[in-house]
Amino acid sequence: MKATVMEKVKPSLERSAILLAMTETREEEAKLKESLYESFRIRCGVTELGGTLANLQHTGKLTNSVMATAFNTGVISKEDRKIHALIHATLEASNSIFIHTNSNASFVLKIGLTTDTEWIAVAIYGRSSLHPLLEHARVGLGVMHL
Repeated sequence: MKATVMEKVKPSLERSAILLAMTETREEEAKLKESLYESFRIRCGVTELGGTLANLQHTGKLTNSVMATAFNTGVISKEDRKIHALIHATLEASNSIFIHTNSNASFVLKIGLTTDTEWIAVAIYGRSSLHPLLEHARVGLGVMHL
């Protein structure tokens, strides 16, 4: 007898993090987080922030926001090896966001975090601009083993 019900295929952590970062409404974000956890036990977190390159990167605002989100949503616990992996994944993702830009550029970013307890993915999606007529989208992704 042939099976008629298809098994759900677990999505990659990377794709899941990118999809979270690209959600446009809180409702869409909540549905995706709930679905990923209920179907695949993928823990998720999302945060948003904005500012200039100097404000986000050099003050640690981006990294601090990602860490706080990871702790507050249960994406990771406060263990040194997990924090280390999260920071490296965040730096890897931010390299694509902050490359080839002016230090005065403004950014509006949404960050998606996903983990399956062995790996963590950090995706950053947003817009950057020196002037409203020069605005463009950017995306970055970082993945590390916990």
